[in-house]
Amino acid sequence: MPATRHTPDELARLGGQIFDQQVRPVLQPADDGKFVAIDVETGAYEIDEDDYTAVARLRSRVPKADVWLMRAGFPAAYRMGLRR
Repeated sequence: MPATRHTPDELARLGGQIFDQQVRPVLQPADDGKFVAIDVETGAYEIDEDDYTAVARLRSRVPKADVWLMRAGFPAAYRMGLRR
């Protein structure tokens, strides 16, 4: 797995900005719950129901992508811990 060129805080800030400015305006209701892989350097992104597929498609277009992963309609890409 390629190393990131940004700190986790930078990735989150840049990825969140791109998501809010470029991705959120074009999302459709059918995209709710899909993964959004964003290259924080170029702003390129891919959307897919599968996280691996979204990242793989993005890296096929931008091989050195510095990827931030979001999930449409959710505050985070993944949830950790037990569900009650």
